[in-house]
Amino acid sequence: MGKSNRAFLTAGLFLVLTASTRTQTSAPPENLIQVEIGGLRNDKGKVMCALFSSASDFPKHAERAVGRTAAVVADRHAVCEFPGVVPGTYAVSLVHDENSNGRLDTNFMGIPREGVGASNNAKGHFGPPKFDAASFRYPGGRLDLKITIDYL
Repeated sequence: MGKSNRAFLTAGLFLVLTASTRTQTSAPPENLIQVEIGGLRNDKGKVMCALFSSASDFPKHAERAVGRTAAVVADRHAVCEFPGVVPGTYAVSLVHDENSNGRLDTNFMGIPREGVGASNNAKGHFGPPKFDAASFRYPGGRLDLKITIDYL
């Protein structure tokens, strides 16, 4: 390879590296909360995820959550994503909806028959966990959470 070809390739490589660096640094990070869910006992159904900003609604009023989504279960693992979240204080609740009926199934005493979980892996005492135990401060950008589903 001649000197002029090497110089051309070097200049071209420099331009490609410079352009890709500019693209990566100029784009602001998307506000995203990603929740990795483990501890699932099987691959049936889906995991319903809800993001709450209010203690009064957490976790029983998913219809009032600031974000709701569902995730497919594969290899006893699922991932829920909440894009476009504004900075604030939040809590996440999860239900492993094994029969895909869109709700948490309970026994006659109200004890869940399906798996449940909350951010901070918060546990409830004679009921669901409290917002204060499950809440976290979200400053913006990307936040990765891990929650383990419990079966009672």
